Amino acid sequence: MTAPLQFPPTLREVMLRGRWIGVLLLCLVVAGVFAWLGQWQLERAIDTDPPPAGVTEQVQALDETLEPGVYLPEPLVGQRVETEGVWIPGDFLVVSNRFNGGVEGYWVTGQLRVAERTSIAVAVGWAPDRASADAAAAELEADADGSTVAVTGRIISDEGPSVPPRTEPDRMDRMSPATLLSRWHDTEELDVYRPYLASTTASAGLVDIDSPAPDEISPVNWLNVFYAVEWAIFAGFAFYLWYRLAKDAWEREVEEFEDAAAASV
Repeated sequence: MTAPLQFPPTLREVMLRGRWIGVLLLCLVVAGVFAWLGQWQLERAIDTDPPPAGVTEQVQALDETLEPGVYLPEPLVGQRVETEGVWIPGDFLVVSNRFNGGVEGYWVTGQLRVAERTSIAVAVGWAPDRASADAAAAELEADADGSTVAVTGRIISDEGPSVPPRTEPDRMDRMSPATLLSRWHDTEELDVYRPYLASTTASAGLVDIDSPAPDEISPVNWLNVFYAVEWAIFAGFAFYLWYRLAKDAWEREVEEFEDAAAASV
């Protein structure tokens, strides 16, 4: 009697075995977690309550917009604010590497005391050369008689400190309230705003600072969208991994079957 013909298992038969069904269920759990993470990222990618267009151009009171010592949140970058206070004598300092309309120059800055033991750094205006900036700082110094002044401008994030060249240890190339604070007077127990105020109207013969309205913030956070796509890819890869492992097992069985058949001939 002729022995019945034997055939190697099909890929479908291997995939339907209990072992690989269990692996598939595990992959479903992993893919589900990845899909949930993708949905979580996607929900945070779209701002359903973005700031209205033109909100940065509506002048607000500084003390009602931001608190001292707080980092400037993105929706408030470039917000126009108004405040009043007194200039602190001796604290009109020059910052280099400032561009106005594409022309390099200098800013004259000052410490504006807006409340008792609370100050904000103010960029008063722009000058094309250091001599003009120093002359304007001297004029502002002479006029700092304790009178209350009103200032309107945009609040801008701290640019961070810079390392001055060895030949000019007092030079500042970045507008950093933290750096200015280290050179100000009367700073004991002083609260300072982290951002600075770029004045709209210059004084002391300075030129108005070129400070256009910031670009409108997109309601879509593309970085979060990218992360959501990544999680979707990971979820798909979990199924591909199951398929690839099952297929590898099937190919090994087919190869072993063929080797056994060849040996029996």
